[in-house]
Amino acid sequence: MANTASRAPSTVIAPLQIAVWRRVAGMIGPIEHWLEAERDQLPLWLPVMLGLGASLWLLLPDPASWAMAAAALGGIALLALSVGRGGRAARVIAIGSAAMVIGLALIWVRAERVAQPPLARTMIVRFDARVERVDPLPPRGLVRLRLAPVAVVETLGRSAATALPPHIRVNIATDDMPAGLSPGAEIRLGARLMPPPPPSVPGAYDFARVAWFDQIGATGRGFGPIAVLSPGDAEAGGLRASLSAHIRTKLSPAPGGIAAALATGDQGAIPLEDAEAMRRAGLAHLLSVSGLHITAVVGAVMLVMMRLLALSPWSALHLRLPLIAAATAALAAIGYTVLTGSEVPTIRSCVAALMVLLAIALGREAMTLRLVATGAVIVLVLWPEALAGPSFQLSFAAITAIVALHEHPSVRAWFAPREEDGRGRWLLRQLASLLLTGVVVEAALSPIALYHFHKAGLYGSLANIIAIPLTTFVVMPLEALALALDLLGIGAPAWWLVEQALRLLLGIAHAVAKAPGAVAALPSMPGWAFGLMVIGGLWMALWRTRLRRAGAVPLVIGAAWAVLTPAPDVLITGDGRHAALRTDSGNVALLRDRAGDYTRAMLAEASGVDGEPLLLSEQPGARCSRDICIADRMVDGRRWRILATRSPYRVSIAELISACRTADIVISERRLPRRCTPRWLRLDRPVLQRTGGVSVTLSSGSVRTVFQMGDRHPWLPNANRAFPVDSQVAGRFSGRYSERSGAGPARP
Repeated sequence: MANTASRAPSTVIAPLQIAVWRRVAGMIGPIEHWLEAERDQLPLWLPVMLGLGASLWLLLPDPASWAMAAAALGGIALLALSVGRGGRAARVIAIGSAAMVIGLALIWVRAERVAQPPLARTMIVRFDARVERVDPLPPRGLVRLRLAPVAVVETLGRSAATALPPHIRVNIATDDMPAGLSPGAEIRLGARLMPPPPPSVPGAYDFARVAWFDQIGATGRGFGPIAVLSPGDAEAGGLRASLSAHIRTKLSPAPGGIAAALATGDQGAIPLEDAEAMRRAGLAHLLSVSGLHITAVVGAVMLVMMRLLALSPWSALHLRLPLIAAATAALAAIGYTVLTGSEVPTIRSCVAALMVLLAIALGREAMTLRLVATGAVIVLVLWPEALAGPSFQLSFAAITAIVALHEHPSVRAWFAPREEDGRGRWLLRQLASLLLTGVVVEAALSPIALYHFHKAGLYGSLANIIAIPLTTFVVMPLEALALALDLLGIGAPAWWLVEQALRLLLGIAHAVAKAPGAVAALPSMPGWAFGLMVIGGLWMALWRTRLRRAGAVPLVIGAAWAVLTPAPDVLITGDGRHAALRTDSGNVALLRDRAGDYTRAMLAEASGVDGEPLLLSEQPGARCSRDICIADRMVDGRRWRILATRSPYRVSIAELISACRTADIVISERRLPRRCTPRWLRLDRPVLQRTGGVSVTLSSGSVRTVFQMGDRHPWLPNANRAFPVDSQVAGRFSGRYSERSGAGPARP
């Protein structure tokens, strides 16, 4: 009996284990068959896994979390190899996990390698510096300088003496600029410097992160007099600057700025209204030197070289003309990249062009998703931080969408040339292909544009049908011809043609931008909603079997989540100076009547408003004096009262305390007395210094902040930020009312 009892557990567990393994094997079998059918597509997921690893580093808060994530992913890889018995699914899991670890490590190492201490606090200082870069911004009356400080001469006002960061960026008024300033010069100037600013409100542009990886430790506004202590190298950066200036002298201001951007990548001379029209029309990609421009240069050089070499019968018979033309085009692509400033997007496009030329030289298909994936891997290895920027996301989303669309068997069959087609049918087929490509590209780019810029053009696909051929086959060849003829002094007729073509391009941009419903605007969307859309889009683009359709599920969920996310009712900048309150009409009203253009645009975009914001002082539900505004807002039948100071001047303490007690939210750029106890939130200077910008949605009681508790990313001014612990607000500004909980605030 004892022996029977002792064997009973094993006799029960063994069949259970067998049943479990059979169930697991039954699940793994179909996965193995599916992966076998998709084996040619599996390498395409390598850059995706690298990007996921880099994203983990950006999302997780501190080094302990990063190390734990790397260890967990390494454990998953080892576990898959140990229990997978060499199956394809196990290898896919192991390689994917290892790639994620590599991606996380790459961006972590990159962040440590570029580490430069940022400026600790705002200061006014006079200093000597070496000029590293000069970027004129004529429409704004400014010149932007990248400087390497050499020595601090004196600190002004109450600024404490301190060492300056190794690299800073300042804007100088054009009138204060000394003539002929070039890179390499050493100058003495004064400036009001500040640390690179974090996002003003949740969802806004994070310049602090960009500045960290660009090794910029301070930014600000310089002032004269500016003395040149030693001249710079006139050759350094001179070709690009002189070429831009030459082009602008040949054309009127608006076309001249566009022509300079197409030739050299210098967008500083484009009038602000024209740049905005290009953005709203979905044509802004034409202004930044990227794949379109590199492709035009490479194509033109290859065509010319092939024609010239074919003129010689001996070279046509004895030389590999495509190989020579491709090598020449590669040199032209590299030279054009250097000429236009060697920015990361241009380098990325140049690398892609070189890979296409290599494929042509080897007799392989010129453009495939594997080529796109290889380019993405190169960029992520060299500049993993580029993953978080809109430039990387927009460019690779566009090219991936185009190649995936035209690799699809049905699409390839629809638009394949046919012998029975006449010229008319051929032209219609090409136009239909261009239109379908434009629609797919706009669909791929819209979520990215809405996430980063809170706006997306709806008519971009139609505008690009005309704008892209006009730019590629008319404007750029004419501009190259005009520059060549200028060497002989006879370029004027070609410049006239360039101006007319550019005026047509600008006319298209302005007409599309002014069309009703040309722009879709959304408030800041949740990061997870954007992530779901990206995952769904990649799943549909990279797989080839029917299972690719499953990508529509996360795509639709993410899009619905983004669209249904309510706009914030109150936005407060991190310094407390500016606030925006949503009105009953759906617009936003600004606290201060004299907010700058950037602040007005930023608050409107973060609120999902396409247009000029209103003034709070002019709203019927607001009562504003020179120093204080009190506004009432009805949400779901509940009246909310917001009190905000709008000047640095002191007001009566008794009146302020009395007003605080009747308000639900109090906002101020200065420290409020402890007896100022609103019914829900007090957002004064000490609180906002710890939280950064704040957005509040009254219907759900959710509060989003720029700074998160425990976030230790290196570009943050304080890696150990904590939420407010003031006894009057700690209970009200807690996790109970955070974005994650969705719970509403206590009712008075």
